[in-house]
Amino acid sequence: MLPRLRRLLPALAAALLLPASAAHAGHSIHVEHGPIARASAFVPNDPGFGAGWQAVQWNFGPGNGVNAPEAWQNAIDAGNPGGAGVKIAVLDSGAAYADRGKYRRSPDLGQTKFAEGYDFVDRDRFPNDENGHGTHVTSTIAESTNNGRGLTGLAYGATIYPVRVLDRNGEGDAARIAQAVRWSVRQGVHLINLSLEFGTDVNASDIPSLLDAVAYARRKGVLVVGASGNEGDRILAFPARSSNVFAVGATTEHGCLSDFSNIGRGIDIVAPGGGTDTALDDPNCNAAATIAGRPIFQITLESGSLRRFGVPSSFEGTSMAAPHVTATAALVLASRVLGPRPTPEQLIGHLQRTSRDLGASGWDNKYGAGLLDAAAATEPLVRGASRRPRPITPR
Repeated sequence: MLPRLRRLLPALAAALLLPASAAHAGHSIHVEHGPIARASAFVPNDPGFGAGWQAVQWNFGPGNGVNAPEAWQNAIDAGNPGGAGVKIAVLDSGAAYADRGKYRRSPDLGQTKFAEGYDFVDRDRFPNDENGHGTHVTSTIAESTNNGRGLTGLAYGATIYPVRVLDRNGEGDAARIAQAVRWSVRQGVHLINLSLEFGTDVNASDIPSLLDAVAYARRKGVLVVGASGNEGDRILAFPARSSNVFAVGATTEHGCLSDFSNIGRGIDIVAPGGGTDTALDDPNCNAAATIAGRPIFQITLESGSLRRFGVPSSFEGTSMAAPHVTATAALVLASRVLGPRPTPEQLIGHLQRTSRDLGASGWDNKYGAGLLDAAAATEPLVRGASRRPRPITPR
């Protein structure tokens, strides 16, 4: 049985390779004849389409985004900018991580730290992307940041292990993914991102090797983050349905549940995934479900090319939401707000408790604990100790 990824349209914008704008050249200001004052948040100089990354990456902003600038500053203050020192395995269609033969490295992954990965499709050490999905996901997690080029990555200082489990059509099987999960754990990664799904008709008995693998990862102290699925069903897709996977749903630019996002028992948290609002009575939703928010923008391969890069205008899905959670978990680890070696359970509880409640008060089967808040999650406990714990219904 093959994972069914949400289909992505081929429309692409030009690559974001504009020079840095002077208005976004840094986050420090110098006071004449006085002390040096620092702004409250780190604002990278990446230019976006020319008006700054903030005009493009709504998903990283405050409000209905994850509030990246304050999270970035918290990690900088902790001495580990961008999640430095954290190891993340991205199990996907590979990544445009290196120039090799017919393949080219993404122009805005030039400063991203990559460890040696593996290709479980072709069975070699070269997990180059032939689809574009994996490069997009990798870029959301760790695109080069504050380099005067393109867009930003949420955990830009983390080390990425690119692992190819999906072929050029974006398809893969459970046994292959299971092998990749176990391989990633053996490499010593801290986090695994699974932006992939099976159809909701796939049951636990159909994929025993994969469920055993994610259970193994949990026992070894590795947090596995997975996409809830893109069918708009009232049941989660595997592997996110597993209790050993942190299940992520998607929200729109307006802060509403995305109309494609699977919901139901087991949904843990939501993060920006783009798309159209679901027809809900929630204040942030359009009752007629006709308002479309922007997608999630990142630089990735142009459709059908291994060498040309652009900025897709149609990447939306829980596949796009999951890497926000993985990257924020990396920033939490790097910020050490939970100590040096938090367990997956501690990470999950912390990300849920610091999320922004949406929908019905407390946990609900649409938004889980609420909308991911990277700033709150990385806030030093000395400043955040007064925050009231929110009750979270166990899975």
